[in-house]
Amino acid sequence: MTVTDDSTTGADPGEVQGEEEVPFSENPRHFGIDPGDPWPDDVPKGQDDTRWRYQDDPRGARRAEIRVALCWTVTVLASIGLMVVYVEGANTQAAGVCWGLAFAGLGLGLLLWARDLLPNQEITASRGNHAVSHEEDRLAVAESMGRGLEPMARRPFLYKTMGAVGAIFGLATLFPLASLGPRAGDNLKHTKWGPGVRAVNQDGQPIKPGDIAVNGILTIFPEGNIDDALSSALIMNIGDNTLKVPASRAGWSIGSVVAFSKICTHAGCPASLYNVQSHQLVCPCHQSTFNVLEGCKPVFGPAPLSLPQLPITTNADGYVVSQSDYQQPVGPGYWNQGTN
Repeated sequence: MTVTDDSTTGADPGEVQGEEEVPFSENPRHFGIDPGDPWPDDVPKGQDDTRWRYQDDPRGARRAEIRVALCWTVTVLASIGLMVVYVEGANTQAAGVCWGLAFAGLGLGLLLWARDLLPNQEITASRGNHAVSHEEDRLAVAESMGRGLEPMARRPFLYKTMGAVGAIFGLATLFPLASLGPRAGDNLKHTKWGPGVRAVNQDGQPIKPGDIAVNGILTIFPEGNIDDALSSALIMNIGDNTLKVPASRAGWSIGSVVAFSKICTHAGCPASLYNVQSHQLVCPCHQSTFNVLEGCKPVFGPAPLSLPQLPITTNADGYVVSQSDYQQPVGPGYWNQGTN
């Protein structure tokens, strides 16, 4: 819509240029002219803001409806395809194609509807004076807004089609939520360690306490679960040094051989750098530092929690085994883990 200013410098705000008055029967208030006021010279006559492209062509209007419906049918089919893709395994490329077709069909259908079936004539209106609008003018603006809904209400076929599109497309948009993964439940509280589970190295070979030299350190895994992300641990020999742990952890080590989780309690990085002089484990990601002799208590950096200790012992064959799982969750703290 083109808006022009019919006010002139020094003119009375209520004075409008022009000679011919507007008949009350026409009531073209939506052009910015009050009924009975002179017609401004800069506002063309004979304008019609209700006219649409196929107003005089019923067959053309029907074809336009079908074109819109076909676009939205593409949206429906693509939405169904998206749901199938997610059910079958969420192939990223296929899901992207379905998303693209669904949005393209929806958008193109709306564009065709606006172009062919809604009023879209360019109208030049009078700007009028700059005084506060009359109540009648404000009501007329609201009425003109409503006129845009009338041609839409005359299209029940498209309304029904839009209802189907909204239902199926809306349902399809819920399926990507599956990409967030299943609920964690209590999975973060447990690892693959348990009573009698043998500790093995990265080659899957079981180890004995004598395999760990004084001040030595080795990454161990529960036998059969080397790839489990939560279960990696560090076993080390602290020699003649004293391990200060709560009385509840008595018997969790094999002499001077002790084991702790390898997963940093800050961001989950491997805390695997061992300073044999200070008996401290350092996480290379953010320099969180844990004092091994004090139960891997954090002494520097952002880590808020101690590394969980793994209760270990030996079996009848002399191999290192776990007595149980960790007694606290491993890795970064989360909402119900607490502190220690």
